[in-house]
Amino acid sequence: MSEAPGFLQDRRLRRLCWRLRALLVLLSWRLRMPLARMALRCKPGAGQVMGHLLAALLASGCASLPPEVARPRSEALPAVADARLVQVARASAPVQDGTLSGFRLLPDGDQAFDARIALARRAQVSLDVQYYLIADDDAGRRFLRELSDAAARGVRVRVLVDDLYVSGTDVLLLGLATHANMEVRLFNPLPVRNAAPSTRVVLSLHEFGRINRRMHNKLFIADDSFAVLGGRNIADDYFKRGEPSNFIDMDVLATGPVVQDLSASFDRFWNCEQAYPVQSLVTDAESAATARLRFAWATQAPGPDLPVAPLDRYGRTPVSAQLDAGRLDQHFAQVRLFVDVPDKRSVPGAPAPESSALQGPLKAMLAARHEVLLATPYLVPGPRGLEMIRQAISNDVRVVMMTNSLAATDEPLVHRGYARYRDDMVRLGVELHELSPTLGRSAMVRGESGSSLGRLHAKLAVIDRRQVLVGSMNMDARSMRTNTELGLLIDSPAIAEEISQTLQRDRDTSSYRVRARGQSPGVDWVASDAGREVVLHKEPDAGWGLRLRMSLMSLFVDEELL
Repeated sequence: MSEAPGFLQDRRLRRLCWRLRALLVLLSWRLRMPLARMALRCKPGAGQVMGHLLAALLASGCASLPPEVARPRSEALPAVADARLVQVARASAPVQDGTLSGFRLLPDGDQAFDARIALARRAQVSLDVQYYLIADDDAGRRFLRELSDAAARGVRVRVLVDDLYVSGTDVLLLGLATHANMEVRLFNPLPVRNAAPSTRVVLSLHEFGRINRRMHNKLFIADDSFAVLGGRNIADDYFKRGEPSNFIDMDVLATGPVVQDLSASFDRFWNCEQAYPVQSLVTDAESAATARLRFAWATQAPGPDLPVAPLDRYGRTPVSAQLDAGRLDQHFAQVRLFVDVPDKRSVPGAPAPESSALQGPLKAMLAARHEVLLATPYLVPGPRGLEMIRQAISNDVRVVMMTNSLAATDEPLVHRGYARYRDDMVRLGVELHELSPTLGRSAMVRGESGSSLGRLHAKLAVIDRRQVLVGSMNMDARSMRTNTELGLLIDSPAIAEEISQTLQRDRDTSSYRVRARGQSPGVDWVASDAGREVVLHKEPDAGWGLRLRMSLMSLFVDEELL
């Protein structure tokens, strides 16, 4: 399950949405209805028919949220000196400088999952968990079970999840919330509860301005001493367990002073008026006792832990093993945290708010002196982004970008938005690469089965081989203006080198180089086959039907909704 930059994407809705889109396009064109344009972002899926949705729309009226909700305030519990995780963090830190924070990249899905589970099992005081998506699949259930086990040991657990994808999972979350020491809240809930995501949005038209804003942050904090953040949600696809595809992603494990700043960010979201206790929303569920039994049945012991590679691509042993050894391999550096406020808002047509979490990283990229390397799954620069690229290249800055090809992306409509700027970018001098599902073996999906399709999902930037951006931000208007985001800008040549080498391998072996088509409009795709240059003149590995469909659909979708 994807968490792409846009709003509506549920693989179970494929057939339904394709049938709806013809009607919605006409509505968007004739009436300029915002939700009609937004609904074009949904991935089509199976299981329902158009008539059922229209009948529900007519019958639903205007659902609303509960008017008065009790939200008891709480704050992060401070680190306890004798807690095991606190001791490991202290033992791993350099003695000479307490202002530095520690960082370890988590590029491999199995090790990224191991890190979260290891921290949950070793926490003694608190777990604060904030995600855009926790899926009802094997990874999601294992994760929720670890949280409930921690609560049973006396650990205080707070779970905050964006509401868009909780339909079907909300009963599990309600059952989780019945445990002692456990609280669960949903961010910016849709008033319609029991339906698929696209249906819920269509039935929430009367609140479109609010529900269009989603919490895209991903954050896991243990004992106020360790934090994991980056691009991954909690779902099989993010941890090398998905079929037929897996997301190529990157997280970072952090210790030191930055963790307290991340805890303060979590508190702002937890205590905001957009966060609703799950009990206030799932009102038609069974009793608390029954919900708890359902949770126990769904998350019953899933068997032995899944295997974890003995070494990651950087030659490091798993986080669980290093925690047991009492010391973690990390790079220590200064860092800047960029995070949006919970009530982030922007006015349609107006400039993005200066407080946007993406503004700081963009300014850092614009200040580059030599080079900017960028990897993002969704790249829609817009006129402002093109101007920034032009300015950087005019200052002799090398700009290298990697994104998904049309065949690799899980958001083909967003890819069409990107394609509007592709020709301009390469003619400005951008070294542009598109990840291929068929070329080579991606360094970032090392160890996956050969049948698995890799989709780029990492959000990374390397500036002058020194500063590194890792977080949840995509390079598009939605991350800038609408969704809340979270990212770290780490000043570490060592981490910059690790990411640069990984991106270089993927560019060399697993991507097409996009180049201008001489004096004619358009671009070509260039790959290497046994040392021989191969040039393609059409979107690689994408059929004409998909190309035509996306070309037509993109005519009716506002760029800010991509």
